[in-house]
Amino acid sequence: MKLITAIIKPFKLEEVRQSLDAIGISGMTITEVKGFGRQKGHTELYRGAEYVIDFLPKIKIEIAISTDQCDEAIEAITKSASTGKIGDGKIFVSSLEQVIRIRTGEVNQDAI
Repeated sequence: MKLITAIIKPFKLEEVRQSLDAIGISGMTITEVKGFGRQKGHTELYRGAEYVIDFLPKIKIEIAISTDQCDEAIEAITKSASTGKIGDGKIFVSSLEQVIRIRTGEVNQDAI
């Protein structure tokens, strides 16, 4: 079992959700986050004053999936989240030791 964590641009969320749904992955957790990488933020002008925006709004998607779905999910996220410009985001893949569905007590593959 794997945990995929993807950080993407907010306007790409619906496109990513649709591409994951198309390959049979429908369960996910979404969090609004802020951060920066190589982008290093940007400056904005507001009422004549210049402000530095260090942390940019992003969306964090977390998906628990079986190991055999991992490559397909990564490909779907990469294709649908890409704009070809700096700040498109990152995908992190971690191993999951155990998953438990609280309502039924199902574990591991049955709980995903």
